[in-house]
Amino acid sequence: MKTLGIIGGIAPESTVDYYRQIIALYRSQQSDGGYPSILINSIDLKKMLDLIGAGNLPEVTDYLLGEVVKLAAAGADFGLFASNTPHLVFEDIRQRSPIPLVSIVETTCEAALALGLGKVGFVEADRRLTHLSH
Repeated sequence: MKTLGIIGGIAPESTVDYYRQIIALYRSQQSDGGYPSILINSIDLKKMLDLIGAGNLPEVTDYLLGEVVKLAAAGADFGLFASNTPHLVFEDIRQRSPIPLVSIVETTCEAALALGLGKVGFVEADRRLTHLSH
C-alpha cells in the first residue's frame, strides 16, 4: 500500500475532514478492518500567511516545498495540501517536488466536469468568490 502525505494545519478543520473522509472511503472499499497509511505534516499557518501577505511567493514556494520534502523523507509516496491557499504556488512546488502531488483544485474541476457542471465557485482564503469555467 502506498503512503499518502498531507500538508495540513493550514486549515486544521479541513485537515481533520480530509483525514476522516479518506479513512471512510478506504473502509468502504476494504472490509479487512484496516486503515490506509497516512502521514500528516501540520505546518505553521501564520508563517505561510505572513509570507503571502508580504507578497513573497518565491519564499512561500520554498517553505511549502521544504514541508513536502519532510513528508517524502518520512515515507510518503504522494501528497496533497489540505487547503486551497497553497495552490497559489502549486505548479512551482509540483515541478520541484520529490513525490507526486495531487491538486485539489484540478481534482475538483475534474469532478465538476464529470458531473456535467459548467461553472462552479469556491471561496478562497481572502474570501473572494472564484469561478471556474470549462
